[in-house]
Amino acid sequence: MDEAIAIDHLEALAHKLGVLVRYEHLDTETAFPSGGLCRIRDKHIIIVNARAAPAEKVKTLISALRRFDLSEIYLKPAIRDLLEDNGGWDKE
Repeated sequence: MDEAIAIDHLEALAHKLGVLVRYEHLDTETAFPSGGLCRIRDKHIIIVNARAAPAEKVKTLISALRRFDLSEIYLKPAIRDLLEDNGGWDKE
């Protein structure tokens, strides 16, 4: 799956879950240079490094969205595959 399409679908899933996705310029020297899931005042937010390569953005979104129960949500098979096995994005 094309990285831009994957990002669009993963962002739509986050929106469906009520999770805000924010793109921020993160310092690559931090412990989480690609971003990740956080919770602020009972609201989940996925912070994605705006400077990251598209494949790294996909990996960040996948990692964050896996933490939610998606069993009752319809997902296109390609998106479910991404969430179950990274769709090849975990290979270096």
